[in-house]
Amino acid sequence: MPGVLSWTTLIGVALLSWLTPVGMAIFIIFFDVYWFLKTFYLSIHLRISYRKMRNNMEINWLEKLKTDPATTAWPDIYHLIVFPFFDEPYEVIKESFEALARINYPLGRFIVAIGTEEKAGEAAKQTLDRITAEYANTFFKLVATVHPSNLPGEAPGKGSNEAWIAQQVKQEVIDPLRIPYERIVVSSFDIDTQIFPDYFGVLTHAFLTTEDNLHASYLPIPFFLNNIFQAPAIARVISFSASIYHMMQQARPHRLTTFSSHSMPFQALVDVGFWKKDIVSEDSQIFWQCYLHYNGNYRVIPLNYPISMDSNVAPSFWRTMLNQYKQQRRWAWGGVENIPYLMMGFMRNKQIPFKKRFSWAFFYIEGFHSWATNALIIFTLSWLPILLGGPDFRFSLISYSLPKVTNMIMNFAAIGIVTSAFLGIVLLPPKPIWFKKYHYVWFVLQWAFLPLTMIIFGSIPALDAQTRGMFGGKLRLGFWVTPKHRETKNP
Repeated sequence: MPGVLSWTTLIGVALLSWLTPVGMAIFIIFFDVYWFLKTFYLSIHLRISYRKMRNNMEINWLEKLKTDPATTAWPDIYHLIVFPFFDEPYEVIKESFEALARINYPLGRFIVAIGTEEKAGEAAKQTLDRITAEYANTFFKLVATVHPSNLPGEAPGKGSNEAWIAQQVKQEVIDPLRIPYERIVVSSFDIDTQIFPDYFGVLTHAFLTTEDNLHASYLPIPFFLNNIFQAPAIARVISFSASIYHMMQQARPHRLTTFSSHSMPFQALVDVGFWKKDIVSEDSQIFWQCYLHYNGNYRVIPLNYPISMDSNVAPSFWRTMLNQYKQQRRWAWGGVENIPYLMMGFMRNKQIPFKKRFSWAFFYIEGFHSWATNALIIFTLSWLPILLGGPDFRFSLISYSLPKVTNMIMNFAAIGIVTSAFLGIVLLPPKPIWFKKYHYVWFVLQWAFLPLTMIIFGSIPALDAQTRGMFGGKLRLGFWVTPKHRETKNP
């Protein structure tokens, strides 16, 4: 479905630009107006989310837990942190554990589980042993696992590994100690996830003050900023764009699903049989598993608090660009996997009200369709009526007006780029020694790459993923681990 919808739209725009250039020119003008209004609408949500995030970052959440009458049960809550990894460098994992060890929360309430893959080889096992030895006495429990290869019903990837990790912790720690599932919040983190000091205070407060809290996931704002100063300009724009998008989404909880690093009740995880072991996008599909299992009584609570992960950086510029493309394609593959899953689930589960099923299906499909088509329509296909419309159209008033009206609307829509450039400066982590004041100028000018990144690292990888989903077979995507890289010295 995603591929058919996207290709039908793009082919239709080209075909109608030739057959009915006047009608298509009018459509493009209205589409540009729609895109401008949508940009303005989303910028309002972005400002709301940013203010909430800044306010939350100024609160000592551990003190709030201790003094809030609604959270007196906080000492009874355990946090299970799941860190799956493949062959990421020791330095990346070390940074994540160091950030976790520095948080403003009692470490005695943490069950930390880290697991690698058997097929990752001896180097990964040595990294696992090294981390385990260094942090063995830091938390309440530290569990290390090695996920066996070629288990029946599994595909290689993060989902099968983290499901194995969580099941091992359940058998080795949780069940023997008889810890009630409803008192455990499990956080599934990418191995490069670095936790801000008050994350678990925010999470625990949200968990204890949310009505029907066992039927909700809890989502932070992912910032892709760990190594942002090592990234080339194009990769920085993509990282900032993704961070800003997810911040904006926090102001629209009715549209939120889980993504990447997230937290959820352990009880819900057990009820749905843990993360899927045979798909790529387990981090988003876990939401749909819960939503269908609980007959629509499941939601995502925005935490309006950040965590930080890696920007895409490789030893060379072109390798970084290739990795960036593959990462965006893998993210877009989530729609290819999730849309048929939720649509089939909605068809079978009539206990979910029709209004909910229709609303979720429409907005979810529209989101992936826009990802694959909007940038191409705005920045490239909008000129097709002039190119294909024939001499009669080219000498018409609307042909003369089309580029002028389009440019005017796009200039107004540039407010979104200005907002992004401002936030790109505000969100920067502590600067390295070599960073000078004149670098701020380049960090603003880099946003000129945004139209390019929206097409090459937005629409095209999304179309790539959706086309592969249409034809299946050998074109299907397996799980691709984004390589992690650290510079050994300052540039």
